[in-house]
Amino acid sequence: MTTTTPGTQLKAGPQPRLAPGSWRADPARSHASFTARVAGRPVRGCLPLTGRVLIGWPIEDSTARLAARTSTVSTGSPMLDRILTGPGFLDAGTFPEITFRSGPLAWVPAGWRAAGHLQIKNTEHELTCQFDLDIPGTQPGGPPRIIITSDWDIDSRWITSQWVPALDHHISMKCTISLEPDM
Repeated sequence: MTTTTPGTQLKAGPQPRLAPGSWRADPARSHASFTARVAGRPVRGCLPLTGRVLIGWPIEDSTARLAARTSTVSTGSPMLDRILTGPGFLDAGTFPEITFRSGPLAWVPAGWRAAGHLQIKNTEHELTCQFDLDIPGTQPGGPPRIIITSDWDIDSRWITSQWVPALDHHISMKCTISLEPDM
């Protein structure tokens, strides 16, 4: 019989201590999902994420660096994927990565917040994001894991300078990062 330890979600109040050190994003379980509205209809897709998080002590000194390969956009439509990775949008041939580099963390009444820099097409944009931490149950003898989820709202003009009829100016993103110790 397999048992698990119940998960802990970090919310307001006393916080469990996270193990300081280097953690890596598990690329099989980490992704950025996005929704853009074109002509009132949602276009959804995702990008796998890689990267590292350095958990400091105090935890507010923690930082993260995440990356997504622009050539890995997946919407479920090969034709739309080619358009999004092409020169009119992400231009994956010239700009192979989108990166996020956080600054120190802050605990605010609504939860955790990080300010950082999102680099798209070699241009940095300041981005502040709210996020939640979850420490799920682990299998006995299994590696510890931390799940970070964050909702971002980015400007579509960061992706394309072309005028696209009926493209909403905001792209909603939800990032899910599954961290495991970097051994």
